[in-house]
Amino acid sequence: MTRNSLPEMLAPDTSGIARATEILAAGGLVAVPTETVYGLAARADSDAAVAAIYRAKGRPDFNPLIVHVPDLAAAEALAHFDDRARRLAGAFWPGALTLVLPRRADARLAAAVTAGLPTVALRCPAHRVMKDLLGAAGFALAAPSANQSGAVSPTSAAHVAASLGARVDAIIDGGECLTGIESTILALRADGNWEILRPGPITKDHISEVLGTENEAVTSAGGVEAPGQLASHYAPGKPVRLDAKEARPGEFLIGFDEVAGQVSLSLAGDLAEAASRLYACLHLAAQASEQRVAVAPIPDEGIGAAINDRLRRAAA
Repeated sequence: MTRNSLPEMLAPDTSGIARATEILAAGGLVAVPTETVYGLAARADSDAAVAAIYRAKGRPDFNPLIVHVPDLAAAEALAHFDDRARRLAGAFWPGALTLVLPRRADARLAAAVTAGLPTVALRCPAHRVMKDLLGAAGFALAAPSANQSGAVSPTSAAHVAASLGARVDAIIDGGECLTGIESTILALRADGNWEILRPGPITKDHISEVLGTENEAVTSAGGVEAPGQLASHYAPGKPVRLDAKEARPGEFLIGFDEVAGQVSLSLAGDLAEAASRLYACLHLAAQASEQRVAVAPIPDEGIGAAINDRLRRAAA
């Protein structure tokens, strides 16, 4: 599609969904709110459309994409589901869990979606706008975060516009994302084991309640299997210091709980609130006059493990 100087801003209503569907059907890019972060959506069955995602983001071509589907039936047309996968889908879909499963040989997916891997990452999102868009489109959507590769993920339409500008055809403005941190990515191994490739809102304890703990795999040291595994990611463009109790000269301090800062992830020490505000605070830090960023200690429990994962990559 021919890019305009600015992305078209769409309302999260019937007319906006219809216009977004028209753009996507023609091979264009639309930024869409989800419950986690804004996604940069393109039809997953088009080589040209998927290539446009990689160009717009400046994303390495070895980094696979998450494919968003409206329901389990659509997911099973793209990947092989065993009993474990169906139990997980029943427990957490629609929602913030991405499953990495063996790709079907006849799956209608562009080759670049899976970056040459025999698996595909699938998610059924819970956000009303993304669900309506998937229903209207009638095809699966590849949708990584709607920002430049490696930069802070977007949780508002303004974040998307500032990061991608005219590289996206349209943005559906659905307000702030409630969860504010990317989905948990879980791989189900052929030997019966399971492994969290990227921590997120669905925690290890949540998954263990469905699958048990006896088959949890030791974290592998292999190559990139899923989004969010690059060592340096989610970066605000400035050096980041973690576990800071106070700001040093020239630092913008992001606080938490009793540690005060220029902004706070959560004054009440609430980890869910901290996750929802993480990227918004990192965006503010990126725009601040200070040349460095410091972040208060975050408990490494529950969704705090996902927050710390993102912060470690931001600091890498």
